Amino acid sequence: MSLTRRSLLFSSLAAPLLAQRPANRPNIIVILADDLGYGDVACYNPDSKIPTPNIDRLAKEGTRFLDAHTPCGVCSPTRYGLLTGRYPWRTELKTQVLWPWDRPLIEKGRLTLPSMLKTFGYSTAAIGKWHLGWDWATTDGSKVNSTVKIGDPQRELRNEFAKKVRLDQPIAEGPTTRGFDTYFGVDLPNFPPYTFIENDRLTAPATEPKPDAMFGWPGLMKPGWRLEGVLPELTRRAVSYVTEKAKTNQPFFLYFPMSSPHTPIAPDDEFLGKSKAGKYGDFVFQTDWSVGQLMDAVRKSGQANNTIVLFTSDNGPENLTYPVLQEFNHSSQGPLRGAKRMLWEGGHRVPYIVWGPGRVPAGRTESEIVCHTDVIAAVAAITGYKLPQDSAEDAYDISAAWFGRKRGKPIREATVHHSINNEYALRQGDWVFIDSNGTHGPAEPAWWRDRKGIKKHNDPGELFHLQEDLGELKNLYTAYPDKVKQMKTLLEKYKTESRSVPPRK
Repeated sequence: MSLTRRSLLFSSLAAPLLAQRPANRPNIIVILADDLGYGDVACYNPDSKIPTPNIDRLAKEGTRFLDAHTPCGVCSPTRYGLLTGRYPWRTELKTQVLWPWDRPLIEKGRLTLPSMLKTFGYSTAAIGKWHLGWDWATTDGSKVNSTVKIGDPQRELRNEFAKKVRLDQPIAEGPTTRGFDTYFGVDLPNFPPYTFIENDRLTAPATEPKPDAMFGWPGLMKPGWRLEGVLPELTRRAVSYVTEKAKTNQPFFLYFPMSSPHTPIAPDDEFLGKSKAGKYGDFVFQTDWSVGQLMDAVRKSGQANNTIVLFTSDNGPENLTYPVLQEFNHSSQGPLRGAKRMLWEGGHRVPYIVWGPGRVPAGRTESEIVCHTDVIAAVAAITGYKLPQDSAEDAYDISAAWFGRKRGKPIREATVHHSINNEYALRQGDWVFIDSNGTHGPAEPAWWRDRKGIKKHNDPGELFHLQEDLGELKNLYTAYPDKVKQMKTLLEKYKTESRSVPPRK
């Protein structure tokens, strides 16, 4: 059955299914920071030079996961995986991210986290950075991906195409066509158009060229646009949404993909100098403030005991934070090796905190290996939704780990990691096999490799035992050929088959 036909079928069955489901369904909030590193947050890194009191409080009142991973080392793919429960490398986007004017990455008719919750009467909203593609109107009806492959930067061609984009027309195939009732935000803070988007329209015309001095891709902006104003407005909107929805009897789902601390590094004036890690640290501090504002709204809403919050990041820290380490001795990676785009742990192991008074154990740490693709399966279990076979193909039900219930064995058989260069790694237990010779992203700074004593090797891949070598300094590829063979076989199985989760009963 096609995705579209299956989607229509589920819509027609939604009403009779509702009567069979549990009555008490909690509000769900997913807060997705952008490029926040494992070592940026104080509760993950005691040596962090950045105060993060609100995220730390979230961990104190909830459960902090130590081994949580994004499905890719960059953001568009991870957002796809989180909202669909499917590894993003199964799509056409094998390398890079979406670039200006790219078409939607989430296929029409594919089940998403918000469309699933809508079958139970949830109000659903996305507030923040989308970066999953749109169908932009043009003067001649043409589409950029007719000439430029999705995910291929091709700056000159895209800039020429921009001259045909009709910013005064509705923007089709955006968040409100993928399960969200409402949307407010920006495609990216560093992509045109430089103005806010509400549902399918710009909130104000973008009529002026972006100044060259302002960080970002060339394009048009709203007069008076300030990068420093993006995060405060997104935060205000998210707080308002929670406050208003809490007054109703309708359960709600809020997806809050933040614009920070991704470049452009643009902390507002009141946050400057609040950390000991430069402007980057100040922007992380403002990110923490934003989390605090939203959580204060939840606590004041009267809905705290009926709300589950997940706070996490879309990938590891930007490679540009290595100078922050060099100048301020602050490691955004914490004890991990690598950064955004890469297959080493620093590229995809991220902060991950689940909060829910009365449901989620407080002050607990959890060592279960989880992936962002699992979120939809956990929420399905919480709400009583039976996932179809042709959806959420890489989503394991990790709700037992969220709520601290006993498990006899690991929930995931294994977890696939993916880089910006379309290279792969497989995590299984304490072992991680990297099917690459160490070129899976931008080069690590030479001074950093020297500090860690990392030497280049000629092996076709890498194998690390993370319990003994969390920093991935000792390559065991040639020492354990049988382990390499076994893990590579399983990786290839996942890649060739359409799912990694066993067929659901």
